Amino acid sequence: MAQATAVLLRGRNAPDEGIDWQRVTYLLHLSRILDEMEETRLVPEKKVLYQFSARGHDMAQIILGLQLTNHHDATCGYYRSRPLLLSLGVDPADALGSAMGRAGGYSDGRDIGVVFNYPNRNGASALPMCGGVGAQYTPTAGWAQALQYYATVLQEHDYRDAIAVVLGGDGSVASNGFWSALTIATTQSLPMLFYVEDNGFGISVPSDVQTPGGNIAANLASWRGLTIFEGDGCDPAAVARLTQQAVGFVRERRMPALLRLTVPRLEGHSFQDTQSYKSEALVKAEWARDPLPRLRDYLVPAVMSSNEWEACRLEAEGMAEKARAEAEDRVVAAPETVTRHVFFDGEMQAMGGQHCDGYRAPECSDEAAPDGQRINMVTAIRRTLDHELTINERVVLFGEDIGPKGGVHAVTLGLQDKFGKERVFDTSLSEEGIVGRAVGMALAGLVPVPEIQFRKYAEPATEQINDCGTIRWRTNNRFAAPVVLRMPGGFFKCGDPWHSQTNEVAFVHQPGWKVAVPSNAEDAVGLLRTALRGNDPVIFFEHRAMLDHPWARRPYPGDNYALPFGKARFTRKGNAITIVTWGAMVPRCEEAAEGISADVIDLRTLMPFDRASVVSSVRRTRRCLIVHEDLGTGGFGAEIAAIVADEAFMDLDAPVSRLTMPDIPSPHNPALLDWAVPSVDRIRQKITTLVEY
Repeated sequence: MAQATAVLLRGRNAPDEGIDWQRVTYLLHLSRILDEMEETRLVPEKKVLYQFSARGHDMAQIILGLQLTNHHDATCGYYRSRPLLLSLGVDPADALGSAMGRAGGYSDGRDIGVVFNYPNRNGASALPMCGGVGAQYTPTAGWAQALQYYATVLQEHDYRDAIAVVLGGDGSVASNGFWSALTIATTQSLPMLFYVEDNGFGISVPSDVQTPGGNIAANLASWRGLTIFEGDGCDPAAVARLTQQAVGFVRERRMPALLRLTVPRLEGHSFQDTQSYKSEALVKAEWARDPLPRLRDYLVPAVMSSNEWEACRLEAEGMAEKARAEAEDRVVAAPETVTRHVFFDGEMQAMGGQHCDGYRAPECSDEAAPDGQRINMVTAIRRTLDHELTINERVVLFGEDIGPKGGVHAVTLGLQDKFGKERVFDTSLSEEGIVGRAVGMALAGLVPVPEIQFRKYAEPATEQINDCGTIRWRTNNRFAAPVVLRMPGGFFKCGDPWHSQTNEVAFVHQPGWKVAVPSNAEDAVGLLRTALRGNDPVIFFEHRAMLDHPWARRPYPGDNYALPFGKARFTRKGNAITIVTWGAMVPRCEEAAEGISADVIDLRTLMPFDRASVVSSVRRTRRCLIVHEDLGTGGFGAEIAAIVADEAFMDLDAPVSRLTMPDIPSPHNPALLDWAVPSVDRIRQKITTLVEY
């Protein structure tokens, strides 16, 4: 009896007091039954095409999920995180239906069923995870920073003990995202828990290839600002104690922590993985650590009877069968619906951005109200940012060198002094971290305005840029991340392969991003204001040559001036030829068209672009020249030419023509640059050739 009492105290009191062991038992059985159901029935029947078993990882995830009790808590997992989702309250029918690609669920069949998301206004949410390993870390850091912002800057008290939790395997600790998020969380002292499930393998690659010695916790022991917890993820008492300690530490101290638990991966990486790289002895040793029987030994009879344990299993079995039947009854979404929700279309997302929290944009006008003397584009952008920061406390600016220095192009000069370091701040040198952090902030309802110093520097953030743009579509409008990503680029005095790239077409080809390419100060104001008050992610391209170009200077058009995306400006009107261009090529085309009856169209935005104006102009002038700074092959001009040929071919009196840079990086020497970039003389020659054709 004395021994039983001791066991009973161990099960019900410290260190795991407050753990709902009956709930843990039920959810663990449910997770196991769903895994087995997929492996033995649904995959062989080809009803599930991607399957990742969570066996071995499951118990610890469930205990973690049950600790996320603040309704502003959020977690971002990976493809083996379904047990966590179940603990947050995800409907098992949604889990199975998503795995089957059926209507409803996580994505309406648009994404792999193991790529989870869960908008939960009444409890902890699961942020939209990504298919790329390690891509979950920096958005979670952004959510954590948003929690800090709401609590300290906006003084919203219900955020003061909310936390962000990111899950990853041992393979993910080698990713750029992990190290970037670690830097963000520790330098900013964010309430973020890194939860590393170390099963010893990244698919087949052992963990000692990912980090020296295979133990990321040991290697981070001296990392300043990070508290480490680690232990056996199969021991119920250890998991309960460590999870409570780690979550409690982050909640109370408002500082980051890392919890590393060793767990066995009892099945292959995915259903197709035979685990031939593991020895029989290793597989046997892993199964000996199975947390399910270890949980039973821990709880029966100390906390529950054998009958109660069995009752939990039977309840889970019944729920799994009910979920399977409901999931199989779900239809496949109508194929024509798959083009919906690339952009905001009037139906509000469940979470993400300021609009779903009740934001109403001030009244705007596309009629300019000029104020004072002409200003350059730098001043115009700065003044617009200043105004929007003043009237909207959710707007935050960040990037490399944008604080005291004011940005390498001086666009943000003085804004940190005026609005403080919490709202205008420098970041570490990590574009992955800049964009990923912005995604998490946007998901939390802020209006992040990150800056990438030069267009070429966006390459390390390509994964986060792609993932951000597709969030609305791949969650079927459950989430959206309206980020305004400012990005200078293009030539200035000279060129080079690193600072002078344009390549706007790469962003046009990323679904879900709107792309603005203003050529002058007035348009920059109008397009930036629309972006900052909008409900979609925007690439705002600031051409370096136009930031202080005399032609680009305009009077400030007013604090209510906003331009619609997809509406071009005719800078000249004529009848002999249509010239389509944008950015730094607009003034060159204007000068080249002197004395010629020409329509010069400044597109202003490339996604969407004003195809109606282009086509109607070409039908009238019967000739079309497209001029852009980007390379010719695969440039956006090719898309315009194809549309003109498709919709106005019978109206043409000359071939559709393009004038672009050759397919080379931007050369440095000014003489070489002048030869490569379309010049006024070359544009005029091309116009003359087409008009005389």
